[in-house]
Amino acid sequence: MKMLKSTLAVVTAATVLGMSGFAQAGATLDAVQKKGFVQCGVSDGLPGFSVPDATGKILGIDADVCRAVAAAVFGDATKVKFSQLNAKERFTALQSGEIDVLSRNTTWTSSRDAGMGLVFTGVTYYDGVGFLVNKKLGVKSAKELDGATICIQAGTTTELNVSDYFRGNGLKYTPITFDTSDESAKSLESGRCDVLTSDKSQLYAQRSKLASPNDYIVLPETISKEPLGPVVRKGDEDWFSIVKWTLFAMINAEEAGITSKNVEAQAKSTKNPDVARLLGADGEYGKDLKLPKDWVVQIVKQVGNYGEVFEKNLGKDTPLAIDRGLNALWNNGGIQYAPPVR
Repeated sequence: MKMLKSTLAVVTAATVLGMSGFAQAGATLDAVQKKGFVQCGVSDGLPGFSVPDATGKILGIDADVCRAVAAAVFGDATKVKFSQLNAKERFTALQSGEIDVLSRNTTWTSSRDAGMGLVFTGVTYYDGVGFLVNKKLGVKSAKELDGATICIQAGTTTELNVSDYFRGNGLKYTPITFDTSDESAKSLESGRCDVLTSDKSQLYAQRSKLASPNDYIVLPETISKEPLGPVVRKGDEDWFSIVKWTLFAMINAEEAGITSKNVEAQAKSTKNPDVARLLGADGEYGKDLKLPKDWVVQIVKQVGNYGEVFEKNLGKDTPLAIDRGLNALWNNGGIQYAPPVR
């Protein structure tokens, strides 16, 4: 989900730049290395993205991005601690230095990237707002929702997207807002509203938690662009580069056919110059990022390439069963693309 700027969450860029020295170049990496772990902000419970299992371990693609950062920095993907944050808390936690990186199904927008002292490092998941309905409603398209009662999480850009869509299509609706996504989903299930709206990934996740998931369908329309990705504080280029290139490394590894099972063998024996550079067998590209020579090897070995992480958390063999779609690689029908390591 995505939060609009509010007095609760907005810290001016000037204030952020002065907070405890965190925005000074290299300060975050130094602080992370000193304390021995990455503090990662994630959702307060979204299946496929970040949700605790029965033992309390946080699972999901957003959590795995943070594990990959830890693998790059420490050579150990377990050196990460998680802060579960709701939509209203997430930006303040990052601005204040409570967390080192926010990896929490958060949409990249101009106001967040330019007006909040924050900067996005890439796109983990290309998403868009959609609608979840009970099949018994008999609706096949969002354009049939005239007069519907719609559950929406408060303080999110979904509110604006839905308003724009209905106004643009000459439709009327009644919004009912809730503080958490779980409250919204329960209200749909109880019949208090006709429709639940959110990012489609979140709709699939919430559907998987309902008592009878097969009674509900996600309508075909996608009414907005929601590129979701990790966020860091503006002003620390070293840390920004590490988080950015961690995600790029995972995408490049998938494109090169490098997996958690073959990465060590490829690092030792590859004859492919691009793979040799990516895995540290040729050149000193990790040094540019203030990372060890085998930083990509550790990411892929311990966490996986982008495709492995997607399929493990969101793919067809999970309760969400989400198709890669736009999140497939650029040379396989999608738009996921990473600059090269060279």
